[in-house]
Amino acid sequence: MKSIRDIKEEFAHLTPEELPAYIQHYESDDRKGVRNLIAAQQKRLDRYHAEVERVESLCFYEKKYRDYAMICGIDEVGRGPLAGPVVAGAVILPKDCRILYINDSKKLSPAKREELYDIILEEALAVGIGMANHARIDEINILQATYEAMRAAIGNLKVAPDLLLNDAVTIPEVTIPQVPIIKGDAKSISIGAASIVAKVFRDRMMTEYDALYPGYGFAANKGYGSGEHIEALRRLGPCPIHRRSFIKNLINV
Repeated sequence: MKSIRDIKEEFAHLTPEELPAYIQHYESDDRKGVRNLIAAQQKRLDRYHAEVERVESLCFYEKKYRDYAMICGIDEVGRGPLAGPVVAGAVILPKDCRILYINDSKKLSPAKREELYDIILEEALAVGIGMANHARIDEINILQATYEAMRAAIGNLKVAPDLLLNDAVTIPEVTIPQVPIIKGDAKSISIGAASIVAKVFRDRMMTEYDALYPGYGFAANKGYGSGEHIEALRRLGPCPIHRRSFIKNLINV
């Protein structure tokens, strides 16, 4: 008879798809430790099935518009920070793509975003990134800069989309059919993927800027107006990537 430790080790290496057979195999074992282990693995399996159902529900719009060959999700990150660019992501996923744990990037841990970023880049048919820097934001305002970043993201796709699913907005000067979806990054797998790609790309940029412009905490706050960031801004003054139009009410610029 296998020890409980060996059985636990065995379960640790199983995929969710393999769990049911092993649960059934050991459910006749009356040892308390095995019974507890089986209960824990059943909960793991239940969580997996719930996640599969959640991700399937994220494909509502992709299934609704299934007649379009290349559906592209569009989202942006960085409209609110005091520093750095606004970044847009555009992602075209295969029609049968079901990447578990995709969600609004703000609801995911940094580690999970990084993990999903690599999976999305591997599985997507095309990924495009577009951005507008701090100077462009000051020049044309954040909304127009966001639209510009989104158009750039679409233009950087290696495959041309024939439908855009956008997080909340309709992008001007784009001839491709568009569907704006309120809170789309939590309702569409394509938009959720674009949200993650844009977030990870921008976060990495801000970490690099932290090394170039130390003192503002960019690696931690990503340019957003945390108390520490605002204190540093008043103490050190603005650095080259601060948005002058955003900080004019905080300090004299």
